[in-house]
Amino acid sequence: MMYQLNGTAVAALQATSMGVPWLPVLSLGEEEYEVLELEAALRGQSDIQSAFFESWPQDWDVPEQLEILMDMPDLDALVVGALRSDYQKTRIDRMCERLGIISYSPLWHHGSHEHMHALVDHGFDARISSVSSEGLGEDWLGRKVDNESLAVLEVLAKKHRFNLDGEGGEFETVVLAAPHMRARIECSAESQWDGTRGVWNIESASLAPMR
Repeated sequence: MMYQLNGTAVAALQATSMGVPWLPVLSLGEEEYEVLELEAALRGQSDIQSAFFESWPQDWDVPEQLEILMDMPDLDALVVGALRSDYQKTRIDRMCERLGIISYSPLWHHGSHEHMHALVDHGFDARISSVSSEGLGEDWLGRKVDNESLAVLEVLAKKHRFNLDGEGGEFETVVLAAPHMRARIECSAESQWDGTRGVWNIESASLAPMR
């Protein structure tokens, strides 16, 4: 699977906080179509308005400053957050080649220890939004990635042999505040746990001034 599925509407709040347009894209979540769905949106060939209405939670307020990118974007490059997944990077690289734009992966092959500590050191407020690995229980859902939790995570990653940065899908995160954001995201969420894996389901979210 290419994309993170839980709480995707938060991306609209992140975009608003950064002062950039948001391009909502609907995906069936099927492996053979995921990149094609993104490519269609980048070519201006998808129904952006329908994507917004289908993806936006009914009880969430729409930020006044939210700008939805309704037309084909004028792109020179696509920045990708892949760390080590050849599956993700190869598909994005090929899509960018078809679009005639640059595929840029600034974090490619960064060490997991350095990457996670850089997030903390640079002031990112990243929360664990899903877990699906042995060693990660319900208590990790919604937990902030800080020096204390990262120290525990390093021990668990070594003991249970999972990727410290979650690159193998062991866990996912959601960013609520960061240096490049002008407002932070405040949210209420409920943990859903089935005994072996779980998600931190964001039920409502809004923008608030930075603390």
